[in-house]
Amino acid sequence: MTSRFTELTVDCHDPARLAAFWCAVLDFKVIDRSEGKVEIGSWEPTVEDVRARQMPPTLQFIQVPEGRSAKNRLHLDVSPIDAGTEDEVNRLLGLGASRADVGQGADRSWVVMTDPEGNEFCVLRTLAS
Repeated sequence: MTSRFTELTVDCHDPARLAAFWCAVLDFKVIDRSEGKVEIGSWEPTVEDVRARQMPPTLQFIQVPEGRSAKNRLHLDVSPIDAGTEDEVNRLLGLGASRADVGQGADRSWVVMTDPEGNEFCVLRTLAS
């Protein structure tokens, strides 16, 4: 008996706005939308695919009434694949992200940012050749 990691769910105020931001960041597409929920991913999951092998999880944005009250205990890390880290940070700023200081210090190789609703994520080293 085993389980698969299939979705990561993010509570938010505006699922459509946050899904659009993350689609632009990750080159994902909307794969499901209903009232108060938007799911995005790099593939459309089927039960057969999920049973056959571990696939990348989708991101699901669920509308909730309450706001964020503390630093996230879980966050996403992204690695640029075709640009330098600072170029990617600038692109993400243009999409609506912000730089964040969570006490990481200036000598780190990653950049802490927040999405349009204040959820932290990190931009890691570039994977571009």
